[in-house]
Amino acid sequence: MLTPLPDFLAYPTHHLFFTGKGGVGKTSVACASALALAGQGRRVLLVSTDPASNLDEMLAVPLGDAPTPVPGAPTLSAMNIDPAAAAEAYRGRVLGQMPATSTAEDRATVREQLSGACTTEIAAFDEFASLLADDSADWDHVIFDTAPTGHTIRLLSLPKAWTGFLEGNDRGASCLGPHSGLKMQEARFRAALDALSDPARTTILLVTRPDHAALREAARTAGELQALGLGSQRLIVNAMFRASRAGDPVATALERQGRQALEGMPATLAALPRDEVPLHGFDIVGLGALRHLFGKDPSAGTAPEALPAEPGPLAGLDRLVDELAMAGKGLVMVMGKGGVGKTTIAAAVAVGLVRRGHTVHLSTTDPAAHLTQTLAGELPGLRVDRIDPAFETERYIERVMATRGRDLDEQGRALLREDLRSPCTEEVAVFHAFSRTVAEARSAFVVLDTAPTGHTLLLLDATGAYHRQMTRDLPAATGRVVTPLMRLQDPDQTRVLLVALPETTPVSEAAALQEDLRRARIEPYAWVINRSLLAAGTQDPLLRRRLAGEQAQMERVRGALAQRMFVVPWQVEPPVGVDALAQLAG
Repeated sequence: MLTPLPDFLAYPTHHLFFTGKGGVGKTSVACASALALAGQGRRVLLVSTDPASNLDEMLAVPLGDAPTPVPGAPTLSAMNIDPAAAAEAYRGRVLGQMPATSTAEDRATVREQLSGACTTEIAAFDEFASLLADDSADWDHVIFDTAPTGHTIRLLSLPKAWTGFLEGNDRGASCLGPHSGLKMQEARFRAALDALSDPARTTILLVTRPDHAALREAARTAGELQALGLGSQRLIVNAMFRASRAGDPVATALERQGRQALEGMPATLAALPRDEVPLHGFDIVGLGALRHLFGKDPSAGTAPEALPAEPGPLAGLDRLVDELAMAGKGLVMVMGKGGVGKTTIAAAVAVGLVRRGHTVHLSTTDPAAHLTQTLAGELPGLRVDRIDPAFETERYIERVMATRGRDLDEQGRALLREDLRSPCTEEVAVFHAFSRTVAEARSAFVVLDTAPTGHTLLLLDATGAYHRQMTRDLPAATGRVVTPLMRLQDPDQTRVLLVALPETTPVSEAAALQEDLRRARIEPYAWVINRSLLAAGTQDPLLRRRLAGEQAQMERVRGALAQRMFVVPWQVEPPVGVDALAQLAG
């Protein structure tokens, strides 16, 4: 029996991009779409551009940076764009362009220039561009499962950013090493931009959930993509819920919130063609579950209703804030995959610390975060801002011009400013702003709401690169050097909170992030399990099918992953506003 095609796959283009706010189900919908097209006998390649990809777990097959056949789906292959492998291959190509007369020292200098996170990003994009420009003729369809919105906007803007930077720039070096290393990619960048902008070849599928934050993010993304020339867009609303038992406050509120969010969606989204995917009573992991995703019956493929045993005592966010407050100062970093509620948890922790008598600086590194909308008001003792990449980049450029450009002539200053137009400048500028924010925690509380996992790991990579450079270049005689990375590694200065939802994939993603942090010698302080239906209590049959899975994931976290675990129930009223956040934090 063929997998039925939903409306948005009735006439698919060659390239399909699934994007949206983290946690809305992009990977699930992308995988289900790939399986549906493969079920029609189409040759399909599914590609993840997310540094924190979980395609392997979804499809139950180990993936690498080359197409791998998916068992059980004969015409489907999948791959992850591996940023580290892509960066090494890119370095090899750039070094290969150097003259034969280059010395070992010259080559070592170039390799050092190519060691930063910006090189990793552009190298990953190079792999992505090849699939758009010239390497996808063997496939009927190439489906891209992208990173959360902020990272994806950055990725999709790279063709225009780098072609603009390369245009008329004939100097011999840039932040990515020899300029020839970039020039040799220029034609591919332009071809990628052409493919992205062609509605006959590329469709952008904006995946969202029926809630206000996700819809706002989808509307912002739609506008930014339109400005980049990507106008062929459709909207997919995932996890639509209809209550099946009257009088259940959780089910009634969940349905009401979804309906109100869709009724109030921005006009830019309301004008788009729209498809809806129902909420299901099971985790969307594995080929069997993915093939049921587009089915009309949300209970299909699930076991009969089975109630888990009553959970043991679950420590709430109030207990966590009490523990954090005892330190009197320090950095609290809230991390996790996009869409798990990091911003809400960070805001609640900050408000809770203020209500316990502390002054707090609440900030974010996430371009898509909405701290002010979550707080919806002011609180004495709480300072709120964000690390704005555009503002920090301009600030950094002017600082460099005032120092390095001070002794240059007019032509030299013009060349320096041109070189600072490189997209890599933003990475350096954001790192400097992040370092300043981290340093404030020496004397007060700083709560930092971080960007989704992949973006945050790039920032931590820049932090580690700076640490290595400082410890290598400064002689021991200058005294002890304290770098931002050292502050993050010090448990007396930094407490890292990992936020996850009580579902298989979010927990696995948080576990992978924890391993990445431990490799950097950063030990998470606690896990926060957010939006728990088990902790909220519900009698709705469909929602109750999800409870046993929630309990299994909580036991997995408490038993094998976390030093400390705190649970936040699903809220009948969204925790927006200072008073609601204070109540969440006890």
